Amino acid sequence: MQEQQSVRRLHLGVIAGLSAIVLASGGGTAWWVWNSAQSPAPSPDAVTSPLPPSNQRVQNPTDKTPEVYWLKNQGNHIAVAPKSLDLPKSTNQKAVLEQTFDTLLAGSTDPTVTTTIPQGTKLRSLEVRNDGVHINLSKEFIQGGGSASMTGRVAQILYSATSLTPDAQVWIDVEGKKLEVLGGEGLELDQPITRKSFEENFDL
Repeated sequence: MQEQQSVRRLHLGVIAGLSAIVLASGGGTAWWVWNSAQSPAPSPDAVTSPLPPSNQRVQNPTDKTPEVYWLKNQGNHIAVAPKSLDLPKSTNQKAVLEQTFDTLLAGSTDPTVTTTIPQGTKLRSLEVRNDGVHINLSKEFIQGGGSASMTGRVAQILYSATSLTPDAQVWIDVEGKKLEVLGGEGLELDQPITRKSFEENFDL
């Protein structure tokens, strides 16, 4: 009888010990699950795009056909006469305008139009910036002719430079210096110029 009670106590002790282990293990598991739910999973590193430098030149894509502007006699006055250029499509506005000016400064072979830009004028540089188009021409641009001739050639430069962006502002330099006076009569040229400001202040 005492032997049976001893065995029963042994069995109860083993069961109690195993129960304690299970409870301890189960409690640890529950704590781990709860703690995992409370701790946010680490997020992957965010992918960021580098900002362009503030002085970066803007290359604007355009589907507009570039035009070179000549001069044409219309009765008692001279008017600008656009001629479309068949150039390869490009998203680089600067490259398109440089090709436009190559055509303009080479002169026209069409007898119905003319130019007052002196032969030998060269494009020193052309830049398309956030504030407009900046053009630097060689000294030949201001040689010869009076104010009427100078007004005509400025119109050709202005309208050709804005053939892709008609509302753009234009700066004109000659050998790196801002063009301020047109011809021998001393007509002042306020820069930057736009098509609107030119039409308000000058007659061809």
